[in-house]
Order: sequence, then structure tokens, then C-alpha cells
Amino acid sequence: MINRWIELDMNKLVDKALKNDRVAIGRLLTFVERDPRRAGEILSLLPEDGEYHIIGITGIPGSGKSTLLSKLLYRYSKRGFRCGVVAIDPSSAFSRGALLGDRIRMQMHATNPNIFIRSVATRGLKGGLSFAGVAMVDILGRLGFDKVFIESIGVGQADVDIMGIADTIVVVVVPGLGDDIQALKAGVMEIGDIYVINKVDKSLEEANKTYEYLKFAIESGEIGGGEWIPKIVKTSAVMDEGIDRLTKYIDEHLETIIKSGDIIRKRDIRKKILVRLLAEKIFIDRLESIDINATSGNFYEEAVRLLKRVIEPS
Repeated sequence: MINRWIELDMNKLVDKALKNDRVAIGRLLTFVERDPRRAGEILSLLPEDGEYHIIGITGIPGSGKSTLLSKLLYRYSKRGFRCGVVAIDPSSAFSRGALLGDRIRMQMHATNPNIFIRSVATRGLKGGLSFAGVAMVDILGRLGFDKVFIESIGVGQADVDIMGIADTIVVVVVPGLGDDIQALKAGVMEIGDIYVINKVDKSLEEANKTYEYLKFAIESGEIGGGEWIPKIVKTSAVMDEGIDRLTKYIDEHLETIIKSGDIIRKRDIRKKILVRLLAEKIFIDRLESIDINATSGNFYEEAVRLLKRVIEPS
């Protein structure tokens, strides 16, 4: 009887969320964050994959990603698009809580009915993304949001999971990275569809240097490849400069991957990543519930027994 009530309540919640009820949307996302396994239940009640565009924003910490995203939200919402944001925040190693600073920096959009912003913690997972964060992207898309942005924490070269989640990847850097610019190294700097040199108002000379490094890396094949040639754009998010060009490149990239069919391949990859992240989440939760102090004897033998208990719980 209780389960039946919960089922009916979930159906009502989904109906409200589909009508853009912000409280209902927030509650659905909270269900996923508290118990990731409920994501499948929620998604089964929503329409099949729509035509939403997932845009990943990543890059080094302090590059102004949130301010840049705020400017993009303003432009897309002004054009009539519904925009959803999943901002991945770093978790505390002690409390597993997050600063949720991205949502604070985008408060100017709080009253816009066509913009919904949600911060989610990584919960200690590597790679900068969590299962809840990825599931939220799909849920927002199926709820009718046209543009769904996922902003990662920007943990450098480890933050490459976003490549398999987003349809369009925007990598944000700042002027003055020097001769050892990450564009020529493996990792996050290889995954961009669009490279943004932000904060050019601070040093145009350094911005031009960074531009030349990126241009060389693209022309030499160090980064990029395929039908789409990565674009470079200089911006000053604070001064609201270069944002229109960035928006133009994002739109052009979407057109390209739709025509080539690459957008379908990207979404197949996202589903596989979603399953992997769910398995990782379940594994970690089970591991943390086991009392390691109860083990005794040879450490390695006990470790194997521990893993078996996690994989095959009684």
C-alpha cells in the first residue's frame, strides 16, 4: 500500500515537473541525488530522449567558467530557449558536502522561469562527474529544457569524463599560461570543440600568445580531428565581450553533429558512462558500509574477501 502511494506520488510529481513546476523539478533531482537507483524509475516516467542540446563547460579553476555560463544563459533564454544547468561542485574530503558556489554566482537568473540551476557534489568520485550529475542532465532534457549545461569542477587533465557526456564541449583557459600550455599535453585540453580564452581584458598580449599556441595545436593535429575543426574565441565574461561569437560557434557545432549523425553516437556513449558511474556509486556505498576493522589476518587475503563482500553482498 505504501509502495503504491509512493508510485502515485511520483507520477504526480513528474506531471508537475513537465509543466515547469520548479519545486517538482527540484524534488525529482533530489530523489536522484539521495538514491541514484531511482533515476531509472524517474526516467521511465518521462518522454523518450528529446532534441535537447548538452553543452559541457570545463577548464582550469579560476578561469571564469561560471561567469561565462551566466552570460550564455542570458543569451539563450532571451532567444526563447529553456535552459537547465547542472553545476558539479567539489566535495569536501571530510564532510562530503560541497561549496555550491556556482549556484551562488548565477543568482541573477533565479527568477527566470526558463532557467533552472542545480548544483551537485561529486561525492568523492574521481573524474569530476558523479552519477547523480549525469542523470540530472538527462532528466532536465526530457523535462523539456532545450539547452542543458553541465559545468564541471575543472580538475585539469583528469576531468575528461565530460567528453562522453556533452554534445558540445567548451574548454575555458586564461591568458598567461606560458610556453607549457596544456594544449600540447594529454588530458582535458584535447577534448574541446570550442576553446575559450577568457579574461582577455587583463592582458591582450598574453591572450594573443595563448591564441597562437592553441591555433598551432589545432593546425598540427595535436588537438581536434574529424569533420569539425575546433574553434578559438577570445572573451571577457565580466565585460560581456566575445559571448555572441561563442554562442555562434556553439550553434554551428550542434548543426555539424546533427548533420553527421555524431550526436547519436555521443548519446550512446553517455548511456554507457551512466551505467559505469552507477556501478561505481553502488560499489563505493557498499564498501563504506563494511567494517574494515572486523578483518584480521593477512591484509591482502582480507582485502580480497572484502571485495567479494562488496560485489556479492549476502
